[in-house]
Amino acid sequence: MCRFLIAKSRENFKPQEILTSFSRMAQKSRAFDGDRQEDGWGMSWWGNGTWEQYVSIKPIWYDTHMFSYAPQTKYFAVHARSASFTNHKNTIAYNQPFIYQKYAFVFNGLLKGVTLPYPLEGTIGSQKIFSLLRTFLSKMPPKKALVETVKIITTHTRHVQALNMGLCDGSKIYAYTHYSKYPQYYHLQHAYAGKIHIVSSEAIEHFDFSLLPKESVYVR
Repeated sequence: MCRFLIAKSRENFKPQEILTSFSRMAQKSRAFDGDRQEDGWGMSWWGNGTWEQYVSIKPIWYDTHMFSYAPQTKYFAVHARSASFTNHKNTIAYNQPFIYQKYAFVFNGLLKGVTLPYPLEGTIGSQKIFSLLRTFLSKMPPKKALVETVKIITTHTRHVQALNMGLCDGSKIYAYTHYSKYPQYYHLQHAYAGKIHIVSSEAIEHFDFSLLPKESVYVR
């Protein structure tokens, strides 16, 4: 399992305080099976019409000196990874956020028995989900693309324990949350403070969070 956060601000902000709070949350967080979010992390920020990125295979709390690397921005995403399988650890390409054109994407969840009707690019599940989403983003708006992605996944998956996605296009942030078990771990939350909107896997310091509506696309 993983933790993620996406943020949007009306004005440029430095994300260091948010990163520090997110890192503390990720270090303390435990999945329902006791796993830690220690298999790498990444952050992406929007600037000059494109996404820039830093990705590492270290736990985020061992990499705090890199937080100052992120400049002022209006759109920001961060992801702390917990690999599902041992052989999927220590591969930097598996660490999110994933970037495609103007989109930054983050995911966490657990799908069992996925049998899609056509092959998708990618090795691990999160890469394949992003590949599926990209096919829809190339021909429809982001909100509809997320809805169509969810339809395909839920139709061709034996059991969806959790399916959480966050997306930003340099203009808006989008999020979807669904789970059948462990709501305290999987339910996405959102907050608004000052000029900043945040969607996060778990509450972080200095923000007053509320639960996102389940099984609908949140747009801000």
